Amino acid sequence: MKGMLFAIMAGVFISLQTVFNTRVSEKVGMWATTTLVLGLGLFTSFPIFIIMDDTQLFSVGNVNKIYLLGGFLGVGVVYCIMQAIRMLGSAYAISIVLVAQLFIAVLIDTFGWFGFETISFTINKLVGLTLMIAGISVFKLKKVTGQQKHTSKVFFRIKPI
Repeated sequence: MKGMLFAIMAGVFISLQTVFNTRVSEKVGMWATTTLVLGLGLFTSFPIFIIMDDTQLFSVGNVNKIYLLGGFLGVGVVYCIMQAIRMLGSAYAISIVLVAQLFIAVLIDTFGWFGFETISFTINKLVGLTLMIAGISVFKLKKVTGQQKHTSKVFFRIKPI
């Protein structure tokens, strides 16, 4: 249950962060935003690490060097998701990101990559991935004939930066 709560919170944080990052990038540029976001992340996480973490930062020498690429991958994550949202809109971009993440996670589980215990690939996983991809396709279907009248009501509006 606790794991599900953290996963939901991460989903909320990721969705909000990526939209906020995209808005900031419209004013200062993609690379400045990437630098700003990751720099602010360092300034936020480092004091928390100093106060709360009981592990040894300098034990990083014992870590498989490939895992240290996570920091470099973070740069790609921030940059690519800002571009995707700018080009596709937030809901469509995040949907595609989620399917890509799930697909890679299934591969990692199935083949036991990076030292994870193998978890067999089942028909349920195949059906789940297929339904998610189908859902994204349905989500983006456009009405071909006739005019679509815009009738949705906005209950609140957040003023952009």
